[in-house]
Amino acid sequence: MSLYRPLCIGKLSLPGNLFLAPVAGYTDRAFRSICVEQGADFTYTELVSSEALVRGGVKTQSLFRRADNESRYCIQLFGSDPDVMYRATAMLTPQRPDLVDINCGCPVPKVVKTGSGAALTRDPERLARIVEAVVHASQEHLDNTPVSVKIRSGWDAQAINYRESASAAVAAGASIVALHARTRDQGYEGKSNWAHIADLASHVSVPVVGSGDLFAPQDAVAMLEQTACAAVMFARGALGNPFIFAETRSLLLTGSYEVPCLQDRIAVAFRQLALLASDVGEKSACLEMRKQFCAYTHGMTSAAELRSQLVHADTIDAYRALFPSLPAMLR
Repeated sequence: MSLYRPLCIGKLSLPGNLFLAPVAGYTDRAFRSICVEQGADFTYTELVSSEALVRGGVKTQSLFRRADNESRYCIQLFGSDPDVMYRATAMLTPQRPDLVDINCGCPVPKVVKTGSGAALTRDPERLARIVEAVVHASQEHLDNTPVSVKIRSGWDAQAINYRESASAAVAAGASIVALHARTRDQGYEGKSNWAHIADLASHVSVPVVGSGDLFAPQDAVAMLEQTACAAVMFARGALGNPFIFAETRSLLLTGSYEVPCLQDRIAVAFRQLALLASDVGEKSACLEMRKQFCAYTHGMTSAAELRSQLVHADTIDAYRALFPSLPAMLR
């Protein structure tokens, strides 16, 4: 069987198994749209606070608007109160997400201190109650849209409990589990332990999505081969590099792939900037895209100088002025 293959999650059918992970501050509607254009089979929103959502936060609701080309997408919620998570899930009815994901892996202190994110892996019973609440809300308000969880290997090296967390989630009704094979204590440092992904894939009855250290198409192939996971989830490896989806698909299907030239990369960056500007306005988009352009221009000989100039670019024309002669910027 090909490593690139369709995937079924409850009633959801996906054409392939290359996912864009939820990344706070990055996976907004514009970037998700670009990733779909570049071959992502499934996309996740940024994490959305259930508390802020039920309180009527307008900014919170903007986080999960579906992109025009997102035929299938997932909304990720975080929270520690089962009742609030139920109410937040019910409020997703107008968006009709294809999957509702529960964040049980975010290591950021402001999330963890509320008992949300990775803190839930320290309390599998509470995690299960939250999954039950979200599944119940989905059954009543979202026509039984499948529910997933994204977890970490554990809290720290002394508390590796991904099996217990995943088993609790599946018993409570989760249809798929994504595992970022690092502990909360690691944050995004060190090396992810893919052996945890392989072990979990053989342990639970639902599909397992692997995440961690996927920065090149070859990494995705290796993870699929070594862990037998059902899908791979690109996070930091896709930032400024949405081309990784098409490259990975090509490598899986043909054994090779082509890397886009700098001109093509910059053209896609400007398309993302335009999409974001249409959502949040030109000034805000230009501020947000500074970090993205730094990633898109990785490998340019003048990258350091460009970064210093980007902090002053607050219009699309100012961005264009930074790229007067693309060929000269190639290594």
